[in-house]
Amino acid sequence: MRSRRIPKMKSPVFQKRDFSQVNLKEAFERLQLTRLIPWKLDCSAITPTDFFWQYLDRLQCFSLHEGREAKQPFIDAICQEALLGFTSLKCWKGAVLKNNDLRGKLQYLFTSKKSGLEPPFLLSIAEAYQDDFEQGLAQCLVEMQACQWQNHQADRDIDVLGIVTNGEGWQFYKSTLTGTVYGTPLYSVGDMDLLLGRLRHIFERCEQNLLQDITP
Repeated sequence: MRSRRIPKMKSPVFQKRDFSQVNLKEAFERLQLTRLIPWKLDCSAITPTDFFWQYLDRLQCFSLHEGREAKQPFIDAICQEALLGFTSLKCWKGAVLKNNDLRGKLQYLFTSKKSGLEPPFLLSIAEAYQDDFEQGLAQCLVEMQACQWQNHQADRDIDVLGIVTNGEGWQFYKSTLTGTVYGTPLYSVGDMDLLLGRLRHIFERCEQNLLQDITP
C-alpha cells in the first residue's frame, strides 16, 4: 500500500506591525511614558528667501489638501528653506526602518550625509494625516524609538529628534537617552519667520548630536 505523502507545513511568518498602526496609548506604554516634558525652543527668526515665496506661489497650482501625500511638496519646501547652509545632513524620503517588532516607511529620515542610510539616525518627521496630530505623535514616538534602537545596535547612542506636521502646523520632539521625551506647542506657518528659525534650530541640534556621536 502506497503511503500517503503528508504536505510539509510552512512555519508561520511573524509579520511586524507598521509604525502607523500604533495608537498614542500604546506608544506611551512602549516608551514607558506618563507625560511629555514641555519644551520651549529659544531661537531667532529667519527671513525667508524670495525664491521660497515664489516657489510657494507656484505650489498654489496644485491641490495640497487631498490625498496622503498632498501636503508633502509644502513640507519639502519648508524643510529645504530651513536646511540652507547645512552640509552634513541628508534627508531620506520613504526609508524603511525597523526595530525588534515594528517596521515601516518613514516619510522623512535624517542622517549624516557621509554615512548614507545607516546609524546614527538623527531626526524623523511624521505627517499628521488628515490633521490628526495625536496619531502623528504616536507614529513619531515609535519612529524615534526605532531610530534609537537602531543607533544602539550600532553603538551610536544619541538623542533623537522628531517632528509631527500637516504642513501648516509643526510640533517638535526630543527623545533622550534617559527615556525622557520633550515636546513643544504647535507652531504655525502663519509666523513663517519664527517657524523657519525653530526648524533650523532642530537641524542645528541634529548636527550637534552628530558631532557628539563622532567625538572620541
